[in-house]
Amino acid sequence: MNVQIRPFRTDDYPGIVEVFNAAYPDYPGSVEEMRYYDEHRDPNTQFERFVAERDGQMVGTSIYWQAPWMFHPRKFFFELAVRPEHQGQSIGSALYDRLMAELQPFDPLVVRNGNVREDMARGLHFLRDRGFEEEMRGWESRLDVAAFVPTPYAAVEAAVRAQGIEIRTLRELEGDADRNRLLHALHMELEADVPQPEPFTPVSFDLWAEHTVNSPNLLPDAFLVAVHGGDYVGISHMWSSLASPDLQTGLTAIKRDYRRRGIALALKLRGIAYAKARGIATIRTWNESNNRPMLAINERLGYRKQPVWITFAKVLKDET
Repeated sequence: MNVQIRPFRTDDYPGIVEVFNAAYPDYPGSVEEMRYYDEHRDPNTQFERFVAERDGQMVGTSIYWQAPWMFHPRKFFFELAVRPEHQGQSIGSALYDRLMAELQPFDPLVVRNGNVREDMARGLHFLRDRGFEEEMRGWESRLDVAAFVPTPYAAVEAAVRAQGIEIRTLRELEGDADRNRLLHALHMELEADVPQPEPFTPVSFDLWAEHTVNSPNLLPDAFLVAVHGGDYVGISHMWSSLASPDLQTGLTAIKRDYRRRGIALALKLRGIAYAKARGIATIRTWNESNNRPMLAINERLGYRKQPVWITFAKVLKDET
């Protein structure tokens, strides 16, 4: 196998994006987005990219990284992609072996991969053959915006407003000097309840701001906040993609004391109205498979489940 595995260079971005887009054509990315998020990673976390080349052509790529929202210095995620016409030729194995070798100085406890869908047979076999075991599942769901009929929900937002709760966009909250600090605090409180494989670790205000209010994917009129008096009590935001016309849903969540009062539904409805007014065809969202309250809202609104994404983990050493 005449394949060279080498570390990433900054001029590799176009090739890496091409590889990922070829391997995951339904989830296209852009050079601009990848570069931005690489340049704004948490400096306390580790990450490294590698590329596989054959005869001067980039045929595969991989990355290891750490999640700042569930940080542990000895726990890692990795992603790997090989161009479809070069799959089954041990290129993925070579990339994986290089990653695992590079991780050894960190004495890793666990390595995870969440980049495989239940209908990706090759990826499932790849992970299981290397001792990875299923850890959790997350549904991707999609809404056909044009087919959505808002009439049955005409009174939902009024019922929320009757409780003294207003829905405001990020743009409408620009006059609040404390807006970003309040939103950061709200995000940290809500993210702690999001199902994930490790305990939640809060991220700094600066990192949150770079990935949220300063993000190239920000849609300030689709970033929705439920406000009660001067308190921010719930949130739902959608993001643009530089490589896809679809909208991606980020966090939709409500403070515990305000749940089961119709606020999440009202926020989702306002987001759908935003998409409908702009002729967006599809909204995508992701939810952990056991998060029944949010899944129930999505199902009620007409979101259709796609094949489930699976997070796999390989325990390398006992934490004790």
